[in-house]
Formats: sequence, C-alpha cells, structure tokens
Amino acid sequence: MVIRLLIPLFLLINSYSIWAFDTLSASVDKNPVLVGEYLTLTIEANGKVSGTQPDTSALAQQFVVGPMSVGSRTSIINGSMTSQTTWQMQLLARSEGTFTIPSFTVNGNTSQPITLTVVARGKDDTDQKDIFIETALTPESLYVQQAGLYKVKLYIGKDLLDGQLTSPAMNEGQITQLGKQTEEYEVVDGRRYMVITREYLIQPQKSGNFTIEAPAFNGQVRENYRRMAVSAIAEPLTVDVKAVPNDYTGDWLPSELVDLSEEWQPSDNEVTVGTPITRTMTLTAVGVTKEQLPDITMEAISGIRSYPDESDRKQLARDGRVISQLISSFALVPQTPGTYTLPEISVPWFNTVIKRLEYATLPARTITVIADVNQIATPTVPAEVPSSVIAQTPNNSASTPATVVVEQKAWYDWLILVSGYLLWIITVVIWFVRRQKPENVAAEPKKEVPEVTLKNLKKAAQLGDNTQFYAELRLYVKHQAPTLNLDTWLSQLGVAELSSEIAKLQASLYSSHEQSVDLNALYQLFEQTIKKKTMKDDKHLTQLY
Repeated sequence: MVIRLLIPLFLLINSYSIWAFDTLSASVDKNPVLVGEYLTLTIEANGKVSGTQPDTSALAQQFVVGPMSVGSRTSIINGSMTSQTTWQMQLLARSEGTFTIPSFTVNGNTSQPITLTVVARGKDDTDQKDIFIETALTPESLYVQQAGLYKVKLYIGKDLLDGQLTSPAMNEGQITQLGKQTEEYEVVDGRRYMVITREYLIQPQKSGNFTIEAPAFNGQVRENYRRMAVSAIAEPLTVDVKAVPNDYTGDWLPSELVDLSEEWQPSDNEVTVGTPITRTMTLTAVGVTKEQLPDITMEAISGIRSYPDESDRKQLARDGRVISQLISSFALVPQTPGTYTLPEISVPWFNTVIKRLEYATLPARTITVIADVNQIATPTVPAEVPSSVIAQTPNNSASTPATVVVEQKAWYDWLILVSGYLLWIITVVIWFVRRQKPENVAAEPKKEVPEVTLKNLKKAAQLGDNTQFYAELRLYVKHQAPTLNLDTWLSQLGVAELSSEIAKLQASLYSSHEQSVDLNALYQLFEQTIKKKTMKDDKHLTQLY
C-alpha cells in the first residue's frame, strides 16, 4: 500500500523537475564581433527541460545560422539538487551594424533581448591575410533561367584543422553545387595558400536586381602548436536579371552559343532495303542546364521505319561557362526502294550576346534506297535457236538485206523427228500413270534450302536470339520470293497478326524501348501461316490439272 502511494508521488516530483524552472537567459561569447566572424549564442534554463526548445527562426533574417545543440546537467550540493538545460548555436553576421538578438520563450519563461555590434574588418586585419574568400559570377548579367557559374575560392594561409564553408544564397534563384570541391595550392603576394574551390550553378527565376549572399567560413587552424579559431566572409554580389523578350516565341533557351550536329552510320547516302541506319544528333548549348535542352524529334517518313533510342544528357563547367549536351539517336530501317528526303530539323534559341532569336539547324538530307541484289530474280536464258533455221548475213550486209534459208529435210530427218515426238508422248503417259499411284513411288525430296532455313528459324526461336531469328526470317523470305522484300511479302500474305508480331521483333532490335517478343509463339504462327499458304498453292495447282 505504501509503495502504491510513493510511485505517484515520485512521478509527480520527477515531472515537476522536467518543466518547472523560473529563469531563462540568453548570452553571446563575443560582443562586438567582426563581419564574417562566428559567435556562439547560448540559451540557458535553470531546470531540466525535455521535449521543447526555443524558437530561433527569426535569427535567419539577420544572420547565418548554424545547427542547434542541446545539453543538460544535474548537480547535488549539500543535499540540494539543481539542473540546467542549455541550447547553443553559432551565428554569423554578413554586414556591419547594430543588430538585436530577440528574446526567446520556453514553457512561459522569456529571456532578455541582446544588442549585438558588428564591426567591419580592416584592410590590414591579420585574420584577413591568413584566410579570405573570393567569388566571381560568369556571366555578370543573366536572363531569366539562364545558367550562370558562381565560383568560390577559399584561401587558407595556415595549417587547417577543421572548418565549415556555407553555401551562397539568392532570393528567386536556384543554386546547385556542381561536382565536388577541389583543393590546390597557390602563391599570392609571395605567400603560399591552400585554395579550396567550389562551383555553383545559379539560375534566376524572376527578372530584376538580386543579391547573391556570399558564403562564409568558420574553422580552426594551427599556429605555434596552438589551435586558433578563424573565420572569413566574401563580399556579396549584385546581379541584374533580364526578362524574357516579349516578341520571343517557342521554348525559352537563353544561351551564348547553340550548335546542332549529326553523324550517320553508315555515312553513304545510298543504302540497301532492310539495312539499318543509325542517325545520331548532338545538341550543344552554353549557359543552360541539361534539363533545359529540348527533345529532338523526327517526322515519320512513309517507307522508312524509325526507332528512337534513349537520349543522353550531359553537363559540365569549363572556362567559366556551363556547357550542356543532348545526344539523341534514331535507328532508320528502309522498307522499300526509292529516294527519300529527310526534312530539316531546327531548334530555336535566344542569343544572349547579340540579343536576338536564332536557330540551330540540320539541313534536309536525301538518301537513296536500293533493292537487295540478293533478292533480284535471276534472268531467264533465251531459248537456243534451232539448227534448222539459219540466219545468214553476207559480208556485204550493209547494202543487202539478210536472207533466211530453210534447209530441205531428207526422209531420215523426218524419221528422227517423228521418233522424238513418240518418245515424248510415251514419257508423258508414264509420268501420268505414276502420278496416279504415289504409294508405289518414293516421295519427291523437298527443296533443301527452305527446309534448312525453317530448322534454323526454329532453333533461333528456342535459343531466344532475336537477331538470329530475324536474319533467318529474311533468308527464308529471300528463297521463297527472291524479288520481294520482307514487308511486301508479309502484305501479300495478308495475315495481320503475323505482321504485327514481326513489327514488334523489329522494334526490339532497333528501338531503345523494351519490346517483349515471344519467339516460340512467333515461330508457331509463322509455321502455321506457311502451311496454310502451301495447302492453298497445292489446291490451286490441282485445279489447274
């Protein structure tokens, strides 16, 4: 019973110690302080506080604010227990003047405000010589959404132990660090410095005059075996941001230079039906991000199938400029012979140097598609002229017309001619009789090439090899219809499902978009179509007989 009474009492006392305190104070470790020098703000409560902290959001309007740390301690002196809770954070003033650190409130207790004096650094300040920051923006004036390169160089003339370099800030602007910082050594006015360089991409989103708040550094260096606190801040930069011209039309692409180039593989303007062509186009622009580059598209051309590849976007900083590239590739597969003209491709952009609209252009290109020589039918050999008909042309045929002399046949010639006709009739009769009894005659061997081709086609389907399957398919069609290409042959078959599946197979080979093709199902559909076509052809021949 006693224990039950003591537990609530203990909880009450413990909870009272958590929130009960009567004073809240705030203090700084430096006052006055130099511009760009960090100071430590401490807020202290004479009690143990849990689950709450002072609101310091108002400080961000006047200072660079570091992260907040929380600590607590408890001590017992002469049987009396005391507790303290402290919150600490570092502040940095970017400009000189007199500032007020506002009061803070925790659990109903309020601290007193603090008046802080910030003093400008002297030109001969020792710390300024030991450590300083330089910044530069290229170009110095920007258009809305134009990408500028903001470079920060931190010079440290002593052994650095640790430190923190803040990022620049700008209202109505996007700031992104490019890559990782670099470290090197430079000699300035006869003194050797370690130089830390960072590059930032700055893109203003609105027109007007804006200030880029410079980064600040706070750290510790070693001097004569002692640790010394150092700090530095760069001068802020003012940038003039121009608006988009009212007469500009199209996608907004502000740049100093835009180039559009292309490569062809193969490079010849004459290609064969079914031979894939790789067209790679590269769009390069200075002063814009890779995301700003517009996609490159190609118009559909009847007779040529186009399969776009995945676009590749790149971005780098060079010679104080941001350079972006878009690389787009297309696989073009000609289907029918002829002459084709690929239309001009044009990308509009705004020249920020001469301040006018320009176009990056690829001129129209004409290609010639020829038939596959392996699919052209073999010309028939003309019949041999009978020896009985002799065209005799005398040597002086220039003035005398040619005369045809028919040789008179002797009786034995007629006997040989009649015997030949009799043998031909007997052969036809024997062939017809044997045709009526196929069970007694061995089956006529099939054409070897088509059979082997179908076997290879089936093997490629079982292996799941799309490239080999397509090659065997074209080979089979070449043997079946030497004068036709694959698309024409499929259109004559008139099987929409088969044409659709083969189109998917082509897309899987020439397009970057993943296309699922079931080769076994495609082979079965192809085999069924061939069997139906063969039965139809045999029925047609039977009707002829």
